[in-house]
Amino acid sequence: MRWGTPECSRYAHLTLPSLRDGPLPLPLKGGERFERRAAIQPLRSFLFARGNHPRRVEKALTLDADAVILDLEDAVAFAEKPTTRGAIAAAIKQPRTGLLYVRVNAVDTEFCYGDLCAVVRLGLDGIILPKVESAAGLATADWLLAQLEREHGPSPRGIDLIPIIETARGLAAIELILAAETRVKRVAFGAGDFTLDVNMQWSRAETELAYARAHIVTASRAAGIEAPLDTVWVDLQDEAGFEGSARTRSPTAIRARCASTRTRSA
Repeated sequence: MRWGTPECSRYAHLTLPSLRDGPLPLPLKGGERFERRAAIQPLRSFLFARGNHPRRVEKALTLDADAVILDLEDAVAFAEKPTTRGAIAAAIKQPRTGLLYVRVNAVDTEFCYGDLCAVVRLGLDGIILPKVESAAGLATADWLLAQLEREHGPSPRGIDLIPIIETARGLAAIELILAAETRVKRVAFGAGDFTLDVNMQWSRAETELAYARAHIVTASRAAGIEAPLDTVWVDLQDEAGFEGSARTRSPTAIRARCASTRTRSA
């Protein structure tokens, strides 16, 4: 099937759901219910947790982050990815205090298709798509999400999709990526993989990230989407460093900050 052909035109009616009426109650096993936070509420903090670490997943779902991201990508070894998919699918059904996203593997890997098929279920709020480098790759993930939503019950285009810009190719192509007709409302910056890709040291002061951050902010504004999410802060023991980094970011330019349950090593 090719983009723009009549076969694809039948999916053109997919639109974003309205959440103006408030949070959506979702059923749980045993008759329990919890309310999913409306998507129009500002998101300030995202917390990463390894999807293959049950205790960290359980703890993360109780914390006061605006959203939790369960990781299927970097934090999970290749051999553990199939089992971790099932664990994350089960976690989606559990009560939580905020939104729940899943970071799947990159669209050009052998894992992405299986990841999406396993976790796109009622109760999932969004997908984090790493290492996006082209409009075609993003459009492919968006199309697959639409088909899985039709099959498994979430509202059409009700699942958020956040691409991560974390390579030189992704940064160079960001205008084309954001010009693709997808559901994307915001992008994220991934400094860890970006600095590795361009052979740059990621310092505590983060001055080396200024150009990439400014480029992503400007491209987001030009595309008419929301302000981007900033890169993860991995050293949760360095509260002063985290506060200093957050204070140097204009709240009107970068909307939220990510953190990780893993500690950054020296």
